[in-house]
Amino acid sequence: MKSMWSDQEAQRTVEQYAQQGANADLALRVYTTRLLGRDPSLVLHGGGNTSVKTTVPDQLGRPTDVLCVKGSGWDMGEIEPAGLPAVRLAPIVELRALTSLSDEDMVNVQRCNLLDSSAPNPSVETLLHAFLPHKFIDHTHSIAVLSVSDQPDGDKLCREIYGKTMGYVPYIMPGFLLAKKAAEVFEADTSVHGLILEKHGIFTFGDTAKQAYERMIENVSLAEVRLQKNRRPVFETIALPKRIATPAMVAPILRGHLATCDTGKPPQRMVFEFRTNANVLNYVNGKDIARYSQVGVVTPDHTIRTKNWPLIVDAPDADDLDAFRKAAKLACDSFVTRYHAYFAKHNQRQNPKKVELDPLPRVILVPGLGLFGVGATMSAAKIAADIAENTIQTITDAEAIGRYACVSEADMFDLEYWSLEQAKLGKGKEPRLARHVVVVTGGASGIGRATAQAFKREGAEVAILDLAGDALTATMKSLKCAGIHCDVTKPDSVKDAFAKVVQTYGGVDIVVSNAGRAWQGKIGTVDESILRDSFELNFYGHQRVAQAAVDVMTTQGFGGVLLFNISKQALNPGPNFGPYGLPKSAALSLMRQYAIDHGADGIRANAVNADRIRSGLLTESMIADRSKARGISAQEYMGGNLLAREVTAEDVAQAFVTLALAEKTTGAILTVDGGNIAAAVR
Repeated sequence: MKSMWSDQEAQRTVEQYAQQGANADLALRVYTTRLLGRDPSLVLHGGGNTSVKTTVPDQLGRPTDVLCVKGSGWDMGEIEPAGLPAVRLAPIVELRALTSLSDEDMVNVQRCNLLDSSAPNPSVETLLHAFLPHKFIDHTHSIAVLSVSDQPDGDKLCREIYGKTMGYVPYIMPGFLLAKKAAEVFEADTSVHGLILEKHGIFTFGDTAKQAYERMIENVSLAEVRLQKNRRPVFETIALPKRIATPAMVAPILRGHLATCDTGKPPQRMVFEFRTNANVLNYVNGKDIARYSQVGVVTPDHTIRTKNWPLIVDAPDADDLDAFRKAAKLACDSFVTRYHAYFAKHNQRQNPKKVELDPLPRVILVPGLGLFGVGATMSAAKIAADIAENTIQTITDAEAIGRYACVSEADMFDLEYWSLEQAKLGKGKEPRLARHVVVVTGGASGIGRATAQAFKREGAEVAILDLAGDALTATMKSLKCAGIHCDVTKPDSVKDAFAKVVQTYGGVDIVVSNAGRAWQGKIGTVDESILRDSFELNFYGHQRVAQAAVDVMTTQGFGGVLLFNISKQALNPGPNFGPYGLPKSAALSLMRQYAIDHGADGIRANAVNADRIRSGLLTESMIADRSKARGISAQEYMGGNLLAREVTAEDVAQAFVTLALAEKTTGAILTVDGGNIAAAVR
């Protein structure tokens, strides 16, 4: 491992934060914390922590000795001075005289001694940082160090590597008792440069930020060197089907099973993140995967993100998906049964009793294919996938030099159900459409863009489908959603786009079929090619999108929603708009047919009938022409309805959201036009 320290960058950081009132100690603490946090082999997603002991003025301007320690909710890779809240040091150090301290009292004391009451909660390992005397302290969950320590004889291996340069702390759950033990180990030999925490991670310390940081790099490098000695190949590969199914084939099956495997509860949708590479495949294809993947987490902190073990399913044969579906169902059910038993066993010793968390896996290993991270949001799924890849590397290295072993199942339970760990997840009431995957065609502009934005506000994961171009790229970046090229007039383009959506998110729950274009012409004289082009987009485009969506939804097995933009032309045709209105009328009938044919599958089909919306269909030039022809202003034309109000793309978007949430409504048309009796549904 190479040191990334730069004297120039360090100085620039000091100068930058001096302008914000931070002293040099805190600025350098930010600098090296970021260096550590941006290396995924050291720290992942809120893991690890750092601190510095320094002096800052309190509210009265009096110099005060404080511990600036990483705050809960901050990621080391992106930390700012605000992410290192200052805690008065003396009262915290005095806690060491106690023989016991509850978690609640520990948190309370730490918060009571914050210089800024609005600061985040200090790390759960604040006391460990406080009880050690060093100015700068770094803590990471290094893959290399964990690969060495996560062995049956991990303590012996670590001592062989580090000798007397490091102290060795037996596994103790984070908190007061671990802090006391770490201080005792250091005081037994104050010459050590750091501490190895059994099956947990590594601490290094120093008088300067650079010294503590480079000691971390040096000690991790020693572990990396050891991992290359007497290394054996891993793992022996199983025989795989000749044709492995794609992620798009597999994900909806697994997503459907997860949603329904915990019987007696409503379907629990989850979002997937797919990962594969040579290292992942070597691991998931291993003959002995049922042993090494089920031992437990490489560091207890991971359990709140990934559960203690992943779900393993069979290698999916593309030529026999029914067999995969049946075997995967049994595997999902067995996972949940195992989790219920795990909870019941370890909850017996709890006082007070814990409330069981959801029993669904957060990582799925698929031989021949790769892995899926699973979460309630795309962000959570990505975190689970990142940790899964980290775990794979750690276990691979551990097995290459020995045999992987971690903390006990009881220890993992204690961490998983520890309130201070669960608090890191920031739980709260979920948005109404959380866990839902929404596809919007024609989503790069106008009604489509507004609709994608509306569903994002409701907590959905959104994929916009549109023709490739600047608008698609800009909307994708602006909304922070998937943007996929799709020409709905081409069957293969639609199939490929939905496969990409499924590979990105795991499935599809709601589709807004919105893409369209307004062709004009007098129906008796219009060129047939114009009519055919319009039907290709404004009818068959809807049919192709709906078919692709239904294929995914029926595979998942828990229903879905089809929403169509049919326009007022379907109900109130206008002169010279036959080429547009006729396929829209057919699309209205198409919606009703889907409601009839797929209601039994739990798939609802509804439509929005909108009129006079500024968009790619109704351009500014068209508005000017139509208002001029009627002898009125553009404003009067756009507000030409019973309410005399212009209807916007955002209004239409809200109508789509309303229909998506209307769980007992199907075959319906929701009119959004400010009042146009001629277009009313009869």
